[in-house]
Amino acid sequence: MQPTMPPIVSDFVSRTTRSVPYAPSSAPQTLTARRYDLDWLRVIAILTLLFHHTGMIYVSWYWHIKSAEHSRSMEEVMRWLHCWRMPLMFFISGAGTFFALRKRSFGSYAGERFRRLLIPLLFGMLVIVPPQIYIEWVFRNRFTGSYAEFYPEVFNFQPYQEGGTGGAFSWHHLWFIAYLFIYSLLSIPLFRWLKSESGQRFTDRLGRLMAKPGGALWLVGFLLFNDVALGGFFPNETHALVNDWAYFVKNLLLFWMGYMLVSRRDFWQTIADQRRYFLVATLICTVIMYGARVFVSYETVENFQLLTTLFSFNRLGLTWFSVLTTIAYGYRYLNRNPSWNGRPILPYLNEAVYPFYILHQTVIVLIGYYVLTRTQLGIYGGFLVISLSSLVVCAVIYTFLIRPFKLTRVLFGLKV
Repeated sequence: MQPTMPPIVSDFVSRTTRSVPYAPSSAPQTLTARRYDLDWLRVIAILTLLFHHTGMIYVSWYWHIKSAEHSRSMEEVMRWLHCWRMPLMFFISGAGTFFALRKRSFGSYAGERFRRLLIPLLFGMLVIVPPQIYIEWVFRNRFTGSYAEFYPEVFNFQPYQEGGTGGAFSWHHLWFIAYLFIYSLLSIPLFRWLKSESGQRFTDRLGRLMAKPGGALWLVGFLLFNDVALGGFFPNETHALVNDWAYFVKNLLLFWMGYMLVSRRDFWQTIADQRRYFLVATLICTVIMYGARVFVSYETVENFQLLTTLFSFNRLGLTWFSVLTTIAYGYRYLNRNPSWNGRPILPYLNEAVYPFYILHQTVIVLIGYYVLTRTQLGIYGGFLVISLSSLVVCAVIYTFLIRPFKLTRVLFGLKV
């Protein structure tokens, strides 16, 4: 006798699977609709980054300026965010690359990457980042002079080191732009191949995998393989390119997967339809991560290599599953372009997020230094003042100093 599923299970399966089998396509599909949800998720990710970097002032980990008081609850939230925020940004960047290449040649795309990534990176390293290093040196009593006296240190081109012990030349938070620039150029041969007949056959096979219930979850295997191959040699994130190869390849894989998973319209709906699978997988990994922190001591993990590997795999699972969950629910609920007084608000926000990203950490460090040294605000009062003030300052700088002028638009990577 054929067993029957309980009603709740039957309902779950019927709402998360599709009855129509995946139909492969031998040619790239023409995608004309704009994915507003990706724009919204980019805005949300950058705003989250602002609060995350403000929180770095109030946790026990190293950062450029530090409060004497630390928040354990804030630290636990940020552990989860660390698994999600930058991977999501690299995935969205890969997706954006697919849409960019629909409208331009690979040569034109490479030229645009130089203009919109390399120029802002160099400008940021010479203008935006140095105030952060100056404030850190002053905060740690390494330097007592004015900023004008400090600035020539940048042109010694001595690399910055954690703790402010090295030189004054660094890309700091702009490492994301540096990595994205390298990924963009490095990936051109792959993207060219994916548009070929054999590349489309590969994409068809990917589609058949994704059509299975929760099929996209299995793509975490690429991240796990990278962890096995490179994680033992390069266990720490340095954001310095050199000696950061496990983290570098991890984000490169996310960039590639972002490109591929938006390259077919039926992929969009498949991911959205299976969103509950991704959510459950994310919750399971989250419970394991926090459960391990409660019941397994750090010393135990350090003494057993198998536990270290399993917890590393769990973090990678949390990364991939949370990204899939975000993309799936974003497509389901955020793929719209609302208006304010008859004008769409998303184009303004979508343009603003890039300059906002370039500016935000420097503004946080400057305001944070003032709050830590000139006020008696506690952890949560200081967090709110610094984060909200930084949000307002960045918005004002963008609106009145960057957006209206051609030169500043070029320096901050905007279209002119």
